[in-house]
Amino acid sequence: MDDLNEGLLRDDMIMMGGGNPAAIPAAIKVFETVIDKLQASGGLIKTLTNYDGPQGKDAFLETLVEFFQKQYSWKIDRRNIALTHGSQSAFFILFNSFAGKSRGGQQKVLIPLVPEYIGYNDLGIEDLSITSQQAKIKLLDDGFFKYQVDFDRLEVDSSTGLICVSRPTNPSGNVLTDTECQHLDQIARQNNVPLLIDNAYGTPFPNIIFNQVEPFWNDNTIVCMSLSKLGLPGARTGIVIANSDIIRQFTNMTAITSLAPGGIGPAIVGQMIEENLLLPLCHEVILPFYQKRAQLAIRLIKDKIDDDRLRIHKTEGALFLWLWFEGLTIGTSELYRRLKLKGLFVVPGQYFFPGQDKPSPHAESCIRMNYVQSEDDLNKGIEILAQELRLCWE
Repeated sequence: MDDLNEGLLRDDMIMMGGGNPAAIPAAIKVFETVIDKLQASGGLIKTLTNYDGPQGKDAFLETLVEFFQKQYSWKIDRRNIALTHGSQSAFFILFNSFAGKSRGGQQKVLIPLVPEYIGYNDLGIEDLSITSQQAKIKLLDDGFFKYQVDFDRLEVDSSTGLICVSRPTNPSGNVLTDTECQHLDQIARQNNVPLLIDNAYGTPFPNIIFNQVEPFWNDNTIVCMSLSKLGLPGARTGIVIANSDIIRQFTNMTAITSLAPGGIGPAIVGQMIEENLLLPLCHEVILPFYQKRAQLAIRLIKDKIDDDRLRIHKTEGALFLWLWFEGLTIGTSELYRRLKLKGLFVVPGQYFFPGQDKPSPHAESCIRMNYVQSEDDLNKGIEILAQELRLCWE
């Protein structure tokens, strides 16, 4: 995060490492229209000058309940939803609720395939609260590959307090299939532990997901959603959907740590749902934008890095490309350092393997690259990467 901030202060740095969503003009116009209406009605100033309850804005909770009942026939009510200051704070509460010595013994969070979200690192108040399983790698045609859960080697035992996955996955863009989700749910239920699904990029919003999959939730599943990737990261609003016992504990923790979540994001998106603006924005603006930008980035990479030792994870969603450089003479941590000196910011792979004792050779052969930059910056950044790779591979 320090490097991200440093890069933002440099005019010459091409930022292809962070997770900030794109500023899509059509999306910004929708946000501006809704904010203007809230301002004119007095709703904006009312939100700014009043606390919500620790569970979150009541009107937004009711709107979400009706939304999920209508869209997916989920059997939920307002006792099943809580808001928080973004997904990251939700993960902190949830990881420490289900893992650690205070649970009796050393309970751990199990991540069933890595690479996974960099933000899961260091969430535990106590050390060694995460364990993870290496993914199976399926090689595909035309230089692509895909990660899959290795169910044959997946170990869930009495030390497992929570199973956690993201869908789509940051950093690789991998999307767990419906069958994989159902299998993980079955394992979780058999072992009496919750399954947490990080849905920050998924369906129904922001819908940065290129596969046709069914949203997954039941009373043993915790789904975390966010308004950040919709285009409102500054609103810092996360949504947690779970059984009522978990939500009650979660709400108590919010009350202790921060009194109440913010209300601006819920006010904006609640209005969007009521005016039937949210799903059209996601399906007709956000999804096509990212899908086209991902295709452009892949085309540029293949044009500039014409080498069989490059592999690209099949892009199924999220904001990133995950690149695997086989036979690299240096680790990608050193590649990252060299690229930064030349004005390109990416993220080396080693940080996306939480729960591993040390980076594997595969981890040190991969990088995450954000593809939401302008076409000009994508061209420049990928050219810098291609030049450095030629030096490393020669």
